[in-house]
Amino acid sequence: MKNGALYIRVSTHMQDELSPDAQKRLLLDYAKANEIIVSEEYIFEEKGISGKKADKRPQFQQMIALAKTKPTPFDIILVWKFSRFARNQEESIVYKSLLKKQGVDVISVSEPVADGPFGSLIERIIEWMDEYYSIRLSGEVMRGMTEKALRGGYQASPPLGYRMEVPKSPPVIVPEEAAAIRYIFDAYANQNKGIFEIARSLNDMGYETQRHKPFERRSVEYILQNPMYCGLLRWNRHCNETNEIKDESEWIIRKGEHQAIISEDLFNKVQERYRTEYRPKGARPSSTYKHWLSGLVKCPACGRTMIAKAVKSSDKILFYFTCYGYAKGKCAAKTSVAATKLEPAVLTSIQEAFQTESFSYSNIISPRQHESTSAEQKRLTDLIHRISFKEQRARDAYMNGIDTIEEYKKNKIRLQDEKQRLEEKLALLSPIKQDLSPTEIRQIMQKRLRSVYDVLLSNADIAKKNSTLKNVVEKIIYNKATDTVKLYYYS
Repeated sequence: MKNGALYIRVSTHMQDELSPDAQKRLLLDYAKANEIIVSEEYIFEEKGISGKKADKRPQFQQMIALAKTKPTPFDIILVWKFSRFARNQEESIVYKSLLKKQGVDVISVSEPVADGPFGSLIERIIEWMDEYYSIRLSGEVMRGMTEKALRGGYQASPPLGYRMEVPKSPPVIVPEEAAAIRYIFDAYANQNKGIFEIARSLNDMGYETQRHKPFERRSVEYILQNPMYCGLLRWNRHCNETNEIKDESEWIIRKGEHQAIISEDLFNKVQERYRTEYRPKGARPSSTYKHWLSGLVKCPACGRTMIAKAVKSSDKILFYFTCYGYAKGKCAAKTSVAATKLEPAVLTSIQEAFQTESFSYSNIISPRQHESTSAEQKRLTDLIHRISFKEQRARDAYMNGIDTIEEYKKNKIRLQDEKQRLEEKLALLSPIKQDLSPTEIRQIMQKRLRSVYDVLLSNADIAKKNSTLKNVVEKIIYNKATDTVKLYYYS
């Protein structure tokens, strides 16, 4: 008796294939009739996976890896058809040759072939026919999908912001998700925010992706580049084999029947900015920082940004700031300064500012505070109102005997903390009205600076500290000659 393994694969329910259970039953019947022992651990099954590429089939790779071990745990691999083993003749020959060297045969229970050269020839003809069928099927599917795309048909699940209520009908807008979509486009096109900054804001506001995960760079980029949001349909943008973006001339773009979430003008404005921004492959995005003072410290000689550089010293990493122009030979002044000197100086300056009112500020309104009716402020206000409704529901649940007094107290504290956090964030984003008196402006600035100071002393991450500081500080200048630090505040 010989030891055997089963390889079962089903690529798609649309093709004329036996189900995994049917394949398994036929293979086990064959094994029993031919005195082949098959252990449960050597039954390899893959569903919904194409046979074109072996490296895309984890169970197949695991089976091959086991076959290469010594001693080989099985002598025979049983498949329903040779097409289950591979639909690429070149890969089929390579893997069968490798298995042959290990003393492992591949047998198709529905396509028996004779031993010897003639049997090998028949097997190659069967493999060639399988590959030809796969190529022809792929071409027919591509032609059908292309024709549907040219007619403006929907061929994929709708993205975030839409849902399919009626099969084969245009998707409809999901209001809560559409609000996030509008914020993303507005923040990128009109507020000049970076992609990482937008992702963090979305996560702070409690939004999630379609898979109920936090937003990250790629999820925001996908939304910004998807023309479905302005009423268009796009197809054939990527190469399925390599996932590389095709030449724009090969894309199929048609007007859809669904309702747009944003205007085409806004979408085009976003694309214009996205194309012009320099993104070297593999480079670190500008929205990520090595230090919470990054992007704020300016050279006192030339005004250029002083960049943070890390230096490893014994068992720790130290940072120092150096003028970007000096590093490029465009500034002659030596203005480098250690972060260990800047950090306490900045914290002390902010603390003195809100304690003694000893500060002056520019009249420039921060881009993050460009108007009181901004989309982000509206969203924060909506979230605060929602918490008020949740507080009322929590009270009702307690009064009606649904929740205990302990549960009510716990919910109340949680909601109050969340409400306070949102209110503080809203206060930081709201511009100070220019018709206020100097005293009123200073009072508001004091409150903001105290809030920023608390964040800088907290365990918040670098990005959080940096974005919070940028809400109130325009720039920081360190004068090496006088060993002083000066902060310029936004109004």
